Amino acid sequence: MKDTLDYIEMFTDGFTPEIGLVLGSGLGDLADENAIYTIPYEKIPGFAKSTVEGHKGNLVFAEINGKKVVMMQGRSHYYEGHSMQEITYPIKVMKKLGVKTVILTNAAGAVNKSYRPGDFMMITDHINFMGINPLVGSNDDTLGVRFPDMSEIYNKNLIKRADAASHMLGITLKHGVYVATSGPSYETPAEVKMFRYMGGDAVGMSTVPEAVVANYCGMKVLGISCISNFATGVSSNKLSHDEVIRITNKVKPQFKEFVKLIIKSL
Repeated sequence: MKDTLDYIEMFTDGFTPEIGLVLGSGLGDLADENAIYTIPYEKIPGFAKSTVEGHKGNLVFAEINGKKVVMMQGRSHYYEGHSMQEITYPIKVMKKLGVKTVILTNAAGAVNKSYRPGDFMMITDHINFMGINPLVGSNDDTLGVRFPDMSEIYNKNLIKRADAASHMLGITLKHGVYVATSGPSYETPAEVKMFRYMGGDAVGMSTVPEAVVANYCGMKVLGISCISNFATGVSSNKLSHDEVIRITNKVKPQFKEFVKLIIKSL
């Protein structure tokens, strides 16, 4: 960790972020538009390189609406072959940099039949169906306790602020439960039906590891899903990553204004 922090310090001139932001598939433009310092993941000791289209793979330091922010312009995923420790390492780095609030975003498939591509969903809780927990292994007592409470991962006060921001922008914001699978294959119709019975509203292949670790580290967490497609079996359409990128590009301007307004309220 010291090597990572020392390297970042060389390029950021004492910049101390208070908010961390993880930008999911196709949502990285917010970082490009506000960047003060940009460091490619491949240059940072301990950071895994993202290989997925729509994830540029930069750590970006910026000021948005008067708040100092560090942004992950894309993330690494378990299905790329990275370990859970590698995926969540940047969240631990954010904690050491001084971040107190983390906003996690993703593109997700609609499990709830009332959801439509282009909707935004505020994550109120999640179901970890990835088959692994990111806290497995030796515990770092400087970050959190061995057995952390997970009864309120997604901060209710932050959700209220996001609701207020959505009303100001005229956005109809869904509230729901996010189901995380390992990927990279999309879910089967039977699996999506099971997720619906379990109480899931949207499904994706990220976010939950970062949310668990951020909560473990004592940071406040807000999670936002961009509903980019119907999950398998909800419609007759075949699923593809191209469609995910198409929908996220379509809603990108509204998404950016939404996130910036949330940041302003913090």
